[in-house]
Amino acid sequence: MLSLLYQEGPSTEGIFRRSGSAKTCKELKEKLDSGAEVDLACESIFVTASLFKDFLRNIPGSILSSQLCDKWVSVMDQGNNEEKIKNIQRLIEQLPRANVVLLRYIFGVLHGIEMRSEENQMNAFNLAICIAPSLLWPPVSSTPDTESEFTKKISSLVQFLTENCCRIFGEEITSLFGEI
Repeated sequence: MLSLLYQEGPSTEGIFRRSGSAKTCKELKEKLDSGAEVDLACESIFVTASLFKDFLRNIPGSILSSQLCDKWVSVMDQGNNEEKIKNIQRLIEQLPRANVVLLRYIFGVLHGIEMRSEENQMNAFNLAICIAPSLLWPPVSSTPDTESEFTKKISSLVQFLTENCCRIFGEEITSLFGEI
């Protein structure tokens, strides 16, 4: 899934913004959940992107860990960019290894898409708006106003992560998928 998004995402206008067919997504999700083989290369890249966001939303406690939610939310209010990067790296160290590995690949994909934003209209801000709600959510439900403010803060964090992913995760993030 990530490999396809890495390959096709940078040349796809509105990737992660446009939704795939709800019917197709539901059918493919059921197949994937049952363990059946699914050839996503035969599907619209928007279906793949929608399925991937759904996968992220179904990670228990979120990939960035709802237990660290307050720390993630406050990290963007702390100091200059260098301090933010160091604080983000400390938070990443507190995540399970599987989450960190997946985050590296996710931000490798987002970086590749952002690098071609003139073509695909998906700069770091637009990507963050589309993907942030799938990466972290508060551990308890809240009012619409609080939720709106939370979404803005997490979007700002994801934008910063995307723009600084090479410094946060290391330069090798740009070559995680090799030559596909």
